[in-house]
Amino acid sequence: MEYSNITLSVGDRVATLRLNRPDALNALNPDLLSEFAHAVAVVGEDSSVKALVVRGEGRGFCAGADLLYFDQVFDDLSLMPDYVKDLNDAFFALEAMPIPTIAVVHGYALAGGMELMMACDMALVAEDARIGDQHANFGLIPGGGSTQRLPRRVGMPRAMELLTTGRWLNGREAVEWGLALRAAPPENLEDELESMLYGLRGKSRVGLSLMKSLARRSQDLPLKDGVALEGATFTHVFATSSHPREGIQAFKEKRQPEF
Repeated sequence: MEYSNITLSVGDRVATLRLNRPDALNALNPDLLSEFAHAVAVVGEDSSVKALVVRGEGRGFCAGADLLYFDQVFDDLSLMPDYVKDLNDAFFALEAMPIPTIAVVHGYALAGGMELMMACDMALVAEDARIGDQHANFGLIPGGGSTQRLPRRVGMPRAMELLTTGRWLNGREAVEWGLALRAAPPENLEDELESMLYGLRGKSRVGLSLMKSLARRSQDLPLKDGVALEGATFTHVFATSSHPREGIQAFKEKRQPEF
């Protein structure tokens, strides 16, 4: 597939997917969602990649759904179910990726943009970023999971404030609330990102994938069941993967493991 609404690059064991509709603040239209889902699938199949970075071109990360596209939807309401499905399929595909995903947020991450950020495993945000859910400002409700993911992230009272008032958080507030992992001055974002990626590049992709899968499952399983699953997976890895042996041997030889 040729991309015109996103760009995808891979280098040094990291894939970078950029939303590329800067004139529309990277608003999510059907074409972008289709390209996004395709790129996520491509990266997921590349065994050399240890992390995916998601970011936006231009003045912001993502302003959410393309409200101009909704002009077509008002004329043909049958378009809406497919749009909502494509939106959520893209977010679920991102969550299901076998590698860690990092949103790098500058400018605006609003409504669907915040939903995209929440679908990533971690978010690095500029201190002056503007993050929030503004569906209520337009007489809308979320369609990409904000009413479900946001309470899980920040708790019900804070989620209700963001959902019902349309309030925006800055980057530091997003970290305090648990929406983002780390905030940095805009000029330091690249250094902060590189620091995060440095800790991922040399890791075992098998280990990264299984830890992500187990951590995601923990949200749905009782503690005892989750710990049992982790223990069974731990045993399975020892029996089927060469990575534990290599990691321990590298430790004994005082060298970096080769995964």
